[in-house]
Amino acid sequence: MGTERLAVPWNLSRVLVDAAVADSPMARRVAERFPELPRRILKPDEFKAEPVCEDRARESVLYLKEYKGRFLRPCPGTRKYHCCGYQIIHIGENCPMDCSYCILKAYFRDNVLKMWANQEDFFRALHEAFGADRSRRFRVGTGEFTDSLALESVTGHTRDLLEFLGDYPNVVLELKSKLADISWLPAVARPDRVMAAWSLNAPEISGVEESGVSTLTQRLEAAKICAEAGIGVCLHFDPVIHFPGWEKGYAQTIDMIFSKLKPEQIVYVSLGSFRYMPELALRMERRGRVPAYMINEFVRGLDGKERLLRSLRVPQLRFIAERLMRFGLARKVYLCMESEEVWMDVFGYAPKNLGGLAAHLGALAFDRERA
Repeated sequence: MGTERLAVPWNLSRVLVDAAVADSPMARRVAERFPELPRRILKPDEFKAEPVCEDRARESVLYLKEYKGRFLRPCPGTRKYHCCGYQIIHIGENCPMDCSYCILKAYFRDNVLKMWANQEDFFRALHEAFGADRSRRFRVGTGEFTDSLALESVTGHTRDLLEFLGDYPNVVLELKSKLADISWLPAVARPDRVMAAWSLNAPEISGVEESGVSTLTQRLEAAKICAEAGIGVCLHFDPVIHFPGWEKGYAQTIDMIFSKLKPEQIVYVSLGSFRYMPELALRMERRGRVPAYMINEFVRGLDGKERLLRSLRVPQLRFIAERLMRFGLARKVYLCMESEEVWMDVFGYAPKNLGGLAAHLGALAFDRERA
């Protein structure tokens, strides 16, 4: 992408930069791409988190931070439910998109878009993890605490990561997004070690409850391009939302998938019923808009989140899973953060019958020829 002038995305109005990373490659790249953005260099510990503003139309602030925490960490799933077991490459926090159901609204206390600009520390930590034992496989992703690609046009962090991982064939990287940005494709050294992933939903949800995103058609067109380039595609129906006519809506999205993709091009598909931290409901109330899908029958789960009653969510999950499997995705569909009982209700088997969920998904990610 070089240093060409680009339109400023996401209503960005200013950039904050820790002094320690003011001359980092990422900070220089942002300054070169967007010279018109005011830039302020912060002294150590000068950053003050701005309180959450419920009006997402306001200015957006990008903070290029010297991060001192863990760059590689396990997915924060509770042991009470089956977790997919992938590891998070922690690249930043917050998302500029505005999806009503997003857990990040309750997880973080400010709206500042943060990216870790101390890339020397970042890549050193990854090398220590991935290079210590090259026989150990890692299935990793960057789309946990932010969208993997939301700030790619601003920082170019994904291209940097892909170039770095070209030396680590024991790592498969999943890039999860709601954007159709595939500008990173030329940086892929090994297509068999990269998975392009998109979150999907029923058109009724995507068109109303997701803001600032690419359309479902755009996402699936991007997925098709990636698949034709030899990159595996992952799809995530999370959250699956209960609303009048949900059967027709999710069936429509599934039909759209297979109008663009072949079953063998899909690595796996996750299904996760809508669940939320109590703080999310409070945020919605402060915004003056509680979506209709939240007015339903929920119960407090073992992880402290409100979950749709099992009698409501199991038929949804089973309907979507069965329709996906009819298209040839047997054993490529899995449940995100559900109990063994729900697995049995939906599939008739449990993760242990697959050799463990993490091991099963790892095999699908690394050994696509046999999937």
